[in-house]
Amino acid sequence: DHAHGPAKGLMRWVLTTNHKDIGTLYLWFSFCMFLLGGSFAMVIRAELFQPGLQIVAPAFFNQMTTMHGLIMVFGAVMPAFVGLANWMIPLMIGAPDMALPRMNNFSFWLLPAAFALLISTLFMAGGGPNFGWTFYAPLSTTYAPESVTYFIFAIHLMGISSIMGAINVIATILNLRAPGMTLMKMPLFVWTWLITAFLLIAVMPVLAGVVTM
Repeated sequence: DHAHGPAKGLMRWVLTTNHKDIGTLYLWFSFCMFLLGGSFAMVIRAELFQPGLQIVAPAFFNQMTTMHGLIMVFGAVMPAFVGLANWMIPLMIGAPDMALPRMNNFSFWLLPAAFALLISTLFMAGGGPNFGWTFYAPLSTTYAPESVTYFIFAIHLMGISSIMGAINVIATILNLRAPGMTLMKMPLFVWTWLITAFLLIAVMPVLAGVVTM
């Protein structure tokens, strides 16, 4: 059998390099993380329903607050926008696909691995990170639980995914526009993503250094 069609079943989604498939994967991942982050928010709101301790210990409440912030920002909001970018940018500029399709696939699959690692910290000795999603020092350094090492590595994986995605967006927009489409003729959505991609490449290494120190 020398057919070279797309893989069937689950492997089609695991191995896909189609920008629409990857955009759909990002959107579904974002939806799942939104539900998970929302469930953490429900724990927070239930605890704050009235004064005093209600359902969880103070340390676990702090873990929920930390996880909720990270999951909503890096797991729900950002992948939702990246999913829309994967779907829309090639269509808007007349490109057949993203410039680096295999890297596009890899940058997505880093995210489930990163969030699986992040959520696994809740089950480790000493509990998950409990210092807030902005990594307040010295709570995130001197007084952090042992699981903070895995937490930092998960943040690094998210950052690597973001940098790879940003490189892909820049390469696509600068090299795969339809004939006659100058930068000044690009849709505003594409322009916003071009600027955002440069900002991501500038900011993510700084964030990686900050959370590591």
